[in-house]
Amino acid sequence: MTGCRGIVALLGLAISACENDGLSSAQASQGAAARSIEVSDNRRTAITAAVERVSPAVVTVQTEIVERVPADFYEQFFGGRSGRRPSSGLGSGFIVSADGVIVTNAHVIAGATRIFVALRDGTTYPARLLGADETNDLAVIKIDARDLPVAPLGNSSNLLVGEWAIAIGSPYGFLLENTEPSVTAGVVSGTGRNLPAESAGAGVYVDMIQTDASINPGNSGGPLVNASGEVIGVNSSIFSPSGGSIGLGFAIPINRAQRVTEDLLAHGVVRRPWVGFKLQSPQRGARRTALAKGVAISSVVPGSPAARAGIQPGDVLVQSRDRVVKNPFDWEAERLELRVGEAVPLTIERLGREIRTNVKVADLPEVNAPKVTVLREIQLVTLTPAIRAERNVRRATGALVQAVTARIAGQLGIQSGDVILQINRVPIADAEAAARALDYYGGRGAIVMYLERQGQVYTTEFVIQ
Repeated sequence: MTGCRGIVALLGLAISACENDGLSSAQASQGAAARSIEVSDNRRTAITAAVERVSPAVVTVQTEIVERVPADFYEQFFGGRSGRRPSSGLGSGFIVSADGVIVTNAHVIAGATRIFVALRDGTTYPARLLGADETNDLAVIKIDARDLPVAPLGNSSNLLVGEWAIAIGSPYGFLLENTEPSVTAGVVSGTGRNLPAESAGAGVYVDMIQTDASINPGNSGGPLVNASGEVIGVNSSIFSPSGGSIGLGFAIPINRAQRVTEDLLAHGVVRRPWVGFKLQSPQRGARRTALAKGVAISSVVPGSPAARAGIQPGDVLVQSRDRVVKNPFDWEAERLELRVGEAVPLTIERLGREIRTNVKVADLPEVNAPKVTVLREIQLVTLTPAIRAERNVRRATGALVQAVTARIAGQLGIQSGDVILQINRVPIADAEAAARALDYYGGRGAIVMYLERQGQVYTTEFVIQ
């Protein structure tokens, strides 16, 4: 009996040992799992949280453009006519309303005959254009869908230089064989940047957010996001001699994009703010002083909001609302933020004395001449190396205003000797391109023209009947 009890005792010890071994293994497994979760949590950052919050609302915008192509020699021989050739384009956008309203860049959908939108899960919808604003390079499109994820919008007026900036989009579209949006991270490198040189998207941008987050082909129209997962800008362009990102990316501030979107949804067009004065262009070689002083007002339109507010030619504009005006680009940036009907407090200097006045913003009036007359009263010549040397023009290409009638000069804000660099989003290479652009945009809404005068770039805006 004693021997049997000993055997039973030994068996009990063995079973107990096995149970303990099993418990230890389970505990070890749970510990490993806990450590795995702990590592996973450690990998989560403000950037990953921001991406999770916004990326479901990021879409790919596909366009189809039908181009007319001339018939080749053999087709012409047998009586053939010019044909059509479809081409495709790609960009990004983000959803701002659960019923399918999407914001993207105007240059992404420019000239498109058909537009398609692919969601993150690959579902594709046909889209229709609700409105486009080429001046701000923004467009609003819509798909017929419901209960879509919406990108949270932030505030671009209080950005901090150095804070995180995350660019989300679809670089190179479906070449990566994946509808999941791509993400690049950097910081806000600067705010209120003016880009008068040519960039990958178009030629001139005003009051932009600069970031070193890579913005590559296909990212145009996608959101620039802060660390809180809020959209602070619309990715628009890169500044690069090679076409690839070199750390100079630019985004349209979201506050401006919201104003444009609201106008396009309500009216189908953007109401252009107008106060009725023109600024004096800086003198050649005055770049340093232009950064430290206000801008002189060269003329005031009789009966305009500025005239009714008591503003006079020779006054120096130094501030509008909270924005200090140091150069014409500062005023151009401020004007993009104004709304028709609001009263804007302006600060001017007159004979060494500061004067504060309120100007009620009105709609931009039309030039009281049809576009055929406008085109007939402007003589343009293509900028050549000889003309550049003679007139000391900084730009290599453009259209020189050789002559213009006094009536059209006053209404359009141009003068003989100006070099037209860009009309809306179209860079101007020669006189023919300028004439085509004026002919195309005449009667289609506001026209923003970028000019070089006395070595400086400035803008003028008008509407041709």
